[in-house]
This record gives sequence, C-alpha cells and structure tokens, in this order.
Amino acid sequence: MEVRLQKALSQLGIASRREAEEMIRQSRVRVNGILAHLGQKVDLQKDAIAIDQQQISPQKRPSLVYLLLNKPARVVSTCADPQGRKTVLDLLPKELSVGLGIHPVGRLDFESTGALILTNDGDLTFGLTHPRHSISKTYRVVVEGHPSKAVINKWCQGVMLDGRKTLPAQVNLIESLAEKSCLEIVLKEGRNRQIRRVAEILGHPVIKLHRTAIGPIKLKKPKEPLLAEGQYRFLKDEEIRFLQKCIKQLPIKDSAEVRSGAKHEVV
Repeated sequence: MEVRLQKALSQLGIASRREAEEMIRQSRVRVNGILAHLGQKVDLQKDAIAIDQQQISPQKRPSLVYLLLNKPARVVSTCADPQGRKTVLDLLPKELSVGLGIHPVGRLDFESTGALILTNDGDLTFGLTHPRHSISKTYRVVVEGHPSKAVINKWCQGVMLDGRKTLPAQVNLIESLAEKSCLEIVLKEGRNRQIRRVAEILGHPVIKLHRTAIGPIKLKKPKEPLLAEGQYRFLKDEEIRFLQKCIKQLPIKDSAEVRSGAKHEVV
C-alpha cells in the first residue's frame, strides 16, 4: 500500500511529518537510490528508503516513546539547529536522542521554559499539532507592571491578533510585586508567540514565560517531586491514553491544507 513519504517516515518513528518534510527538502532522503521529493508516495514493503545514506528497514521500527521534558531557556525546540544552538534532543541520553526518531511536539520559543512533550509517534504529533485540537496548556507568566482588571478581562475575552481574535483564555493574577506581576494563563490554542504578542499589545511585556502543564500532564504531580529544569520523565500510561483520546476526536486528514494549518505552538 502506497502512502506519502513523510507519513511513512512518521509511521516508522523516524520523525514527525513536518520534520520529515524538512528532511526531504534538505535532500537527506532517497527512495530506491534517487533523491526524494515532497508529495512522493512509497510502499514500505517494496521501496528502499535511506536517510543520510543509511538504509531504513520497516522491520526495525523502534518502540514508541513518550516523554515530558522541562525545557530550559535558550534551548531550541527542534531536532537540529543550523546555528549550532543546543536543542531539546541534546538534553536526552544517546539511547533516546539517536536512532529512535524522537522529536518535540509543538514548540516553546528560545527563551520560554517548561513542559514539552517529545515522542517518536508521528501520528500523535500530527494530531496534537492539528489546528483544531483544544488541549489546554497552563503557563506561569511574569509581565512588566500591574495589569488592571479591565486589561485582564480583555485578555480573557480575546484580543485581535493578525486580524483574528484569540480564543477566550483564563487569566488570573497570582502575585503583584514592585514593578511586575505573576499571572497564570490557560490557553486552548497556540498561535505563534501568542502570549508574548498579546501581552505586548496590552502594554505589559513578558519578562518570563514558563509552561507548567499540558492538559493533566504536569511538571509537578501530587506526591511526586517537581521535574527539574533540563530533566525528562516517561509519560504514565494514563497520560498517553489521554493524548491518544484527544487525537481520536479530531477530523485529521493527510492533506496539504491541514498540514499547512498545523500550529507551531510557539509561545
């Protein structure tokens, strides 16, 4: 059965579909000895696929891995960086970072910290970055100044961003300090640098942004120690089931239209 090459690479646990597309653009992938192209279809039972001159065997598909990482600041949420900056894969041991196709699900920007899921389950990644997914994400955000009740209400109701209003959000004041405030923000969307841009529009630029939870998946679980910065843990069975249930509820289609709409989820 033929499938698109990027989907085949995600099924093999090599990379997410978006990462696979980038690998194809970079001329790193060959099919039957010939450089691959975007949109190409392959049959995993017949075609020989190689990445960076290394043959990929369908029989050697790695086991699925699901991780939660507490991302530090100044680390890139990608598998590789052309500028040579540290990536989230550099925080993993070699037995996880090499050969399993583990990649981040969505992104946190360079200066942001906190909860980030990594996996080699390409279908899960595709589902969780679908433009219509609605898993809530919780952030602790330190901003300049002291937002008034009116400003917080406006943030909660939605702010125009790139000609489109943001979805309603939960914004609560946690603490007021001398020249800054700490907010807890819960979003069900992840538009590009959304929190930072909205905070700027409302006159309270972000000083620090930290994601504490993705749905019920938290850096600090009851009766368990806080997951330290730069550390990771394997997701629990119930957390994996939660994520799988979320993507089953989505009308996911393997189409260029949906792929182009997938969210970067950079905040």
